[in-house]
Order: sequence, then C-alpha cells, then structure tokens
Amino acid sequence: MDDAVEKFNQMVDQGVAPNMSTYYCLIQGFCIHGGLLKAKELALEMMTKGMHPDIVFFSSIINNLCKVGRVLDAQNIFDLTVSIGMHPTVMVYSTLMDGYCLVGKMEKALEVFDAMVSAGIQPNVVVYGTLVNGYCKVGRIDEGLSLFREILHEGMKPSTILYNIILHGLFQAGRTVAAMEMFHEMAESRISVDTDTYRIVLSGLFKNSCSDKAILLFKELHAMNAKIDIKTLNIMISGMFQTRRVGEAKDVFASISGNGLVPSVATYSVMMTNLIKEGLVEEADDMFSSMANAGCDPDSRLLNHVVRELLEKREIVRAGTYLSKIDERNFSLEHSTTTLLIDLFSSKGICREQIRFLPAKYHFLADASPY
Repeated sequence: MDDAVEKFNQMVDQGVAPNMSTYYCLIQGFCIHGGLLKAKELALEMMTKGMHPDIVFFSSIINNLCKVGRVLDAQNIFDLTVSIGMHPTVMVYSTLMDGYCLVGKMEKALEVFDAMVSAGIQPNVVVYGTLVNGYCKVGRIDEGLSLFREILHEGMKPSTILYNIILHGLFQAGRTVAAMEMFHEMAESRISVDTDTYRIVLSGLFKNSCSDKAILLFKELHAMNAKIDIKTLNIMISGMFQTRRVGEAKDVFASISGNGLVPSVATYSVMMTNLIKEGLVEEADDMFSSMANAGCDPDSRLLNHVVRELLEKREIVRAGTYLSKIDERNFSLEHSTTTLLIDLFSSKGICREQIRFLPAKYHFLADASPY
C-alpha cells in the first residue's frame, strides 16, 4: 500500500486530479489490508469533491472477504458504509450474514438479520435461505426448519435451492423419514425438482442405510424419464458397492452410454477402487485401460486412491505399476499415500521385504523409521 499511496500523492502534486477509479483502487486496498480509517478518509474526501461511492463497490469487497473467511474485516467495511451515510441493500446484508454462517457464527448472523429488519428492509427468500443453510451446516436443523416454516407462514414460496438445503440437513442429521416427507412435499407443492435434489436424496438414503429405498427411487426416476446426470450415477454405483450389490453397480456403469452420458474421472475412480476392494483387481486394470481408450485422463486423486487400495490388499506389484503412473505424470503423492507406504515398507513395516517390487525411487523406505 505504501507504493500505491506514494504514486497517488505524486499524481496529486503534479496537478492530476484523481478520478473515482483511482479512489476506488486505494479504498479497496486499504479495506483489504485493514486500513479502514484511511479508507474512510478517502471515501469522505471523494464525497467533498462530488464523487459518491457506490454501495455496489463496497458490496463486492464485503463479498470477497466473506468468501475467504475474513468476516470481521467484512463487518468493519459494512460499518464503514453506514458511517459515511450509505444504505446497504438486502443483498449486502445477506452477504454479511452468509459470511458469518460460513464460519459457524449464527448468533452474529442473526444480529445482522435483526439490524436489517430494524433498517426497514424486509427479508426475502434468499435471506431466509442463507440463515437456514447456516443452521443446517452447524447441525442445528430444528432451528433451520423453524425458519423454513416461517417462510411459509409469511406467504413466501421456498425455492428448489432452499428445499435442497433442508433435505441435505435432514439427511445429515439422520432424519430420513422427515427428509423423505419433505421430498414428497416438494412434489405436492409443485416445486421443481432438479438433479441436485435427486443427488441429495439418493446419497442421503445410502448414507442412512436405506439402500433399498435409494434403489427403488432410482428405478422410479428411470421410469419417469427424469433427468439424471453422471454425478447421480456415480452416487448409485458407490452406494451399490457399499452394500455389496456388485453386479448392480456394474450394470449401472454399463448403462451410462445408453443414458447419453460419458463416464467422468470420478466414475472410473469409484469403479476401480471398489473393484479392488472386492478383490477384482484384474477388472480394475481393465477399467483403467478402458478409461485410457475413452480418452479420459486419470488425475492425481484417482491414482493415489488406487495405489492405497492396492497396498491395503497387499497387491504390491500392481501398486508399484500405479506409482510409476503417478511419477510419469509428475503428480505428487498425497499425505495418506505416503503415510501408508512408510507404514508398510519402513524398517518395521510388514511388507519391508517386498520393497523391491516398487519403483527404485521408493526403495529408501526400507531404511526409514515409521515415526
């Protein structure tokens, strides 16, 4: 900031009048770097010269700070806008509330909500949705539901996004029955259901040990010709493997092209890692080959996951092959992969004698201490 201020002063000394863009650059810099008093001075200086700062400008700064968790700095800038006579919009209030929700400070978010109402601004569905989402994220689902019902009482129509937030929160809390009642309520209220909704419900059912209901719903969606994306199929494949429905998981994978979709890297990752868990390592190798033939490049996450699963199965030679693929692509080993390698192949590891089956660069592990 020192360089920027020096250039600003030089410009003024040379008789060049700063315009609004110049002031904005300096004010934004001071806001981001904590120089709020100087930012206020510049804002007031602008106003004496007939240039009035726009709330949209400050809203952008508040939003960017909230996104990276600097909500206290965002609050200070919000207070600055009020102190110079500006009137924050409902969107600015909502942004600040969301910032507090992101860091789990619901009481502070409610203070902002109360301040907004006191300022004569009526909360809309977006504002309520922000608070509901915040409650759900910190596990306070009952308070989220209470707000949701308040929306209905106020005569506002909840959006699909808001229903999705509530559904996710209910499933996270293990309240499957209530979640399914809410899901059916969407249809009864003629709220459009999107692919996010299907993913939330199917994933929630699997996570809450309701795999039969998830599979039944999936079949119903197919019968309805509902729009299903590859992420939804990934959830189904993963859930079926988790419940030892290996054949059905393979069938879903085989149906992907018939649904007009293309397997993603995540799809192949789910298939390969679960095939290895089931002891079907050759099929996993074949899957990797078909992935290459389809022109889908594996990422670091997939290869690391495959290596870990192979090591867990003591498929050392195959693990070495995939370690080589990581090296060929200049990918890095994830921490969990490195830890597992050290545990298995170090001086006290149970696989120390098999270190020769790994690429040469990993042979130093045999002399390493596990901790």
